[in-house]
Amino acid sequence: MSVKLGALHSDSYVDISQYRDQHFKGNRYDQEKLLTQSNTLYVGNLSFYTTEEQVYELFAKSGDVKRIVIGLDKVKKTACGFCFVEYYTRLDAENAMRFINGTRLDDRIIRTDWDAGFREGRQYGRGKSGGQVRDEYRQDYDPARGGYGKIAQTRAPEARSSF
Repeated sequence: MSVKLGALHSDSYVDISQYRDQHFKGNRYDQEKLLTQSNTLYVGNLSFYTTEEQVYELFAKSGDVKRIVIGLDKVKKTACGFCFVEYYTRLDAENAMRFINGTRLDDRIIRTDWDAGFREGRQYGRGKSGGQVRDEYRQDYDPARGGYGKIAQTRAPEARSSF
């Protein structure tokens, strides 16, 4: 009797997710190819107060980190809750995907995803107010990410209390 062990060859922790950077310069095929070969991770859901040193301390446990680029609010030039972590090897990046995605850093559950490779200018938030787009629409109060979302902040205080 022959048993297929194909499932053992799959590693869902390092698989490429469905998310694609809509600002990628190139076609879908090129983006997919870069994602499958990349040594760079996008890290999201960071506190605005998480330091580069904290990111390094955690991600260095998976391998040799080449560089860390902290995401910045394009207006204020302050941290806005994401970063890029680049490793020297794909294997080290895969280990970070396996063992760090979904863990806590600075009291927040972080998420990691493959990135096609950092390019200058991508460190800035793409939201209208300068930060991340997701923080524009957030309606909950999150002190580690600047309080209420930008749209909720523009509403009257009595309107926010109904969230």
